[in-house]
Amino acid sequence: MTNLLVRRSAVAAGAIVVAAAEFAILRSAAGVDVAAGSGTSSRDVTMVAVVAAAAVAALAGWALLALLERTTARARVVWTAIAVAVLLVSLTGPLGGIGAGAKATLVLLHLSVGAVLIAGLPRRPAGADR
Repeated sequence: MTNLLVRRSAVAAGAIVVAAAEFAILRSAAGVDVAAGSGTSSRDVTMVAVVAAAAVAALAGWALLALLERTTARARVVWTAIAVAVLLVSLTGPLGGIGAGAKATLVLLHLSVGAVLIAGLPRRPAGADR
């Protein structure tokens, strides 16, 4: 495996671990009941949903970055702008949280996964494959 592949895999895994740890701490230690509503229905947000959402975000971000690196000279700049825009739009999702604690937890999850991915994915290790 190349250094770049290892680094990006670690960043993706890190985003997932951060989301899972935050969710576990806030749900267990802080006692936050995380539920989201849509219309008249609501559902609990589970650890599986948190891990799956973080994994999808990480893999989608990585795939877009890889595509941009093959098609444009300014891939990191373009990717970062898109990633920040997607993160900002994603913050409307937590508005469906039921209760202030759920909303705050969901916002924190979005921000932390986004921060890990935005800070980590576009960086290249010294001597990385181009």
